[in-house]
Amino acid sequence: MRGRGRGPSPLPEGALRVWRTLGAAFVLLVFVPPLVLLVSGSLTQPGLPPSPTPQLVPDPLATVGYEQAVELGGLLRASLNSVLVAVVAVPLSVLVASLAGFATARLAPRTTGVVVAASLVALMVPATALLVPRFAIFRVLGLTDTLVPLVAPALVGTSPLYVLVYYLAFRALPAELYDACLVADLSPVRTWWRVALPLVRPVTAGLTALTFVLTWSNFLDPLVYVYDRDLFTLPLALRSLSVLDPTNFPVFLAGAVVATVPALVVFVLAQRRFLHTPDRNGR
Repeated sequence: MRGRGRGPSPLPEGALRVWRTLGAAFVLLVFVPPLVLLVSGSLTQPGLPPSPTPQLVPDPLATVGYEQAVELGGLLRASLNSVLVAVVAVPLSVLVASLAGFATARLAPRTTGVVVAASLVALMVPATALLVPRFAIFRVLGLTDTLVPLVAPALVGTSPLYVLVYYLAFRALPAELYDACLVADLSPVRTWWRVALPLVRPVTAGLTALTFVLTWSNFLDPLVYVYDRDLFTLPLALRSLSVLDPTNFPVFLAGAVVATVPALVVFVLAQRRFLHTPDRNGR
């Protein structure tokens, strides 16, 4: 399939800046107040009766909740397990999805239509419908109560949505670019790695951040496949803190802060690429 050229932006640069500013303001308005309340609640002294109204600055201010969250919930071990899963699953998922999307964009039009239609059908299958067959497969292979089932979806790109997003991104690149790669005698793999992939960095940044957040916050798969407490990920560790009595709720909020910070860091690192407009050289 021949790629389509990227046309000029339908909005002037000034209007784009205005919309980006409004979007950033909307995100701040929606997400910052809950985060502030989350942090302030985590700094409340555990063991005290819950305050009838939210307090931005708790009195007294205490960090005991974080110490108890690490001790009672095993957050340190759970964080290491979550980091291990994310470090393996996120790059592998993005790599497989980009390869599949590039291959789909370079297929013949009729074959591309079949692959895209099959991906859309797969996208409509509920994830819960696959739990039983996946569990049976991993049980037969003896991989339950390990971290392998949490990483295995990355081998197929985690979701057909990622493949479709990469397909649209690679399809939007100018056809002349692929023709020049053929003239230069570049193999498909080298064309993907050295030419096409660098030109869709905003897409890669967005999907990387999305994959990290979904992997980091995944609760259902660890609940189904992991039984050993030493293998618990952060969502399972937070579940153990959620059963504390209301006077110790700051301990749970402290654990929630620990689980939220990495996702925020990844978003901050990727947000420039979210709003990045490629120049004429595709950078």
